[in-house]
Amino acid sequence: MSSYLLIVESPAKAKTLGKYLGSDFKILASYGHVRDLVPKSGAVDVDNNFAMKYQNIASHAKYVKAIVDAARQAEFIYLATDPDREGEAIAWHIAQILQNQKALKGKIVKRLAFHEITKDAVLEAVAHPRDILQPLVDAQQARRALDYLVGFNLSPLLWKKIRRGLSAGRVQSPALRLICEREQAIRQFMSQEYWSIHLDSQKGKQKIVAKLIEMDNKKIAQFDIPDETTKTHLIDQLYPHKEAFVKSVQKKKKTRNPASPFTTSTLQQEASHKLSMATDKTMRVAQQLYEGVDIGQGIVGLITYMRTDSVALAKEAVTELRRYIQEAIDIAYLPKRAVIFKNKSKNAQEAHEAIRPTSIYRTPDAMKPHLSQDQYKLYDMIWKRAVSCQMSPAIFDATTVDIQLGPAIFRTTGQVLIFPSFLSIYQDTKEPTEEEDADQVNLPALQEKEKLPIDQLYGEQHFTQALPRFNEASLVKALEEYGIGRPSTYVSIILTLKRREYVLFEKKRFSPTDTGEVVNKFLTEHFTQYVDYHFTAHMEDQLDDIANGACQWIAVLKDFWHQFSETITQKENLKRAEVTSEMLDEACPECGKPILIRLGRRGRFVGCSGYPSCRYTRSIGEPNSTEEEAVSLPVEGRACPLCQGALLVKNGPYSKFLGCANYPACKYSEPLEKPQDTGVTCPLCHQGHLMAKKSRYGKLFYGCGTYPTCQYAVWDTPIAESCPLCAWPILTSKSTKRSGTIKACPQKECHYKEPIDEKS
Repeated sequence: MSSYLLIVESPAKAKTLGKYLGSDFKILASYGHVRDLVPKSGAVDVDNNFAMKYQNIASHAKYVKAIVDAARQAEFIYLATDPDREGEAIAWHIAQILQNQKALKGKIVKRLAFHEITKDAVLEAVAHPRDILQPLVDAQQARRALDYLVGFNLSPLLWKKIRRGLSAGRVQSPALRLICEREQAIRQFMSQEYWSIHLDSQKGKQKIVAKLIEMDNKKIAQFDIPDETTKTHLIDQLYPHKEAFVKSVQKKKKTRNPASPFTTSTLQQEASHKLSMATDKTMRVAQQLYEGVDIGQGIVGLITYMRTDSVALAKEAVTELRRYIQEAIDIAYLPKRAVIFKNKSKNAQEAHEAIRPTSIYRTPDAMKPHLSQDQYKLYDMIWKRAVSCQMSPAIFDATTVDIQLGPAIFRTTGQVLIFPSFLSIYQDTKEPTEEEDADQVNLPALQEKEKLPIDQLYGEQHFTQALPRFNEASLVKALEEYGIGRPSTYVSIILTLKRREYVLFEKKRFSPTDTGEVVNKFLTEHFTQYVDYHFTAHMEDQLDDIANGACQWIAVLKDFWHQFSETITQKENLKRAEVTSEMLDEACPECGKPILIRLGRRGRFVGCSGYPSCRYTRSIGEPNSTEEEAVSLPVEGRACPLCQGALLVKNGPYSKFLGCANYPACKYSEPLEKPQDTGVTCPLCHQGHLMAKKSRYGKLFYGCGTYPTCQYAVWDTPIAESCPLCAWPILTSKSTKRSGTIKACPQKECHYKEPIDEKS
């Protein structure tokens, strides 16, 4: 019998901790959450101080039973779930189950929290256990209650007013609004023409390119040269002047400071930019590095906890970083004092650290033989960012040269890196502007009043560009800036929007689907307050205040529910047509009644308000065409690969597709939306990859990319992992409210099934 029982969330973490704690400790995993709200109305009793009705998660029953049985035998019970609010709540739920099972009589129950899985950190936590922090539990309960109240009351309203199967969420809906508003701005954007004028010169073999900044003592702003005529007129004024001269030369030192160590948000953004790694994959790989990897000397946690909004570093970590820079890099790159980063958010969890290696002496090169390719790439980036954050600023020689030609002043800038410091280790990703690109030029030595030849005077045409659609990195950044959710929720927000098919993710950019736009329109018009960015951020601040003990969770729920329930009641009487239709200033060409934009099973379309007596319809964007013309739009730059005829966008019985204009003589067709590659090799033919596709009814499935040669397909998300029972080359994963997230063998004759820790 073990005197000590230690309970963690992940079996991988249990394996790592077992090495440090020895045979006196029995270590069991809960596999994530053990209880959740009952999946029916009344799970949060709004008339009884928001009492929450929980039930054990059925798929975790065997793990809970093992924990209860072990608790009856142990003297000390340590709850070592993850060191965040969610982990605190899981620890509380485990304690509640043990209490209900009468397994705690005469036992000592304590909470352990460590932010890195190393021997010193674990032993320190065991030496200083604490009680469960109820304010953290209350904050997590309040979050779960809010999400339940919004989802369980707003989603049925969407079913009634739009169509069945839709959902709304407290943070999911404002995130959808971000994507829809960006799409609307792109559609409404009117590109504006403008010109710039340039002078090319040279000194010796070095070319000099300067831009017009002043004419006749007047500064040239962006749109002061609106067209080619104006450009030509200005250049004509300058042609008589045959020689330019250097009006001024300004030289100064410029410094650039290193970026702070990673938070959850910046890690997700940088992994997207540098590694093309999706946010969910980033967190999955980071979890593996945190929980521990066998590095040839046993299993060791390589990074600190990866769910954090803090940029602070422990004093011991800073000391180790500075020692490493001095010993292994260059003492000249070490600043006199340690670099201190301060958290921008008032609610950043000060007890947490930024994401860093548990030991900077475990270099990426030394760890590479023990890591997968993805683990190595992410660890390398985390390691380099941590080292660079404690290095001196980089120094540049920056030069600005003004060149005069008659009444005009042209300017050229350049800079030369003279002290690389942290840039020799790591450079964070950012989108450079044209001016910053131009700065990376090494200019020749120039003196004031020095004459310069004129090689060329010319203009360049420009057009303003709309803001790009969000990619995963920019969406995470926007969520953080607007205070929508918290770092631990960004992945689930993005996955929910994709899973609900409210957004498309094509060419690594988000765009709303027709359904997403209709849902967003309904919510922004009728539930304006609840998708307002400031309201959402305020709710997150209130949850933080609950966690900090500054306010009570029931009071926060009461304030929210009073107004929200009234709004729900008011909107029950809305007519469905008001929600899903949009009136156009146009009459039906067949019956003369008003025309509407409506939402159908295949998306939005234009139809007569006189339906069903008048059945006139057409595709959006073709107001004067017949239905056949509207759904047969030519695709520019592409021809049928079989007969070289034109390719057309057509409406099929279930979705749009590309088809040959020479049909029925040529029957070539292809999906309008290209299937997404999961990267998982087909277990049947071992040749193609499983591709995410849609059935004719719009349901997502995964089929072999070599179809019709191989017709293997599964409904659930494939995982590149062999079944431990029957050795089938893949497993699949799916999530349900009752069972949580599980992975299972897709072979019907095999019954392998196991819960997945949802946080990992």
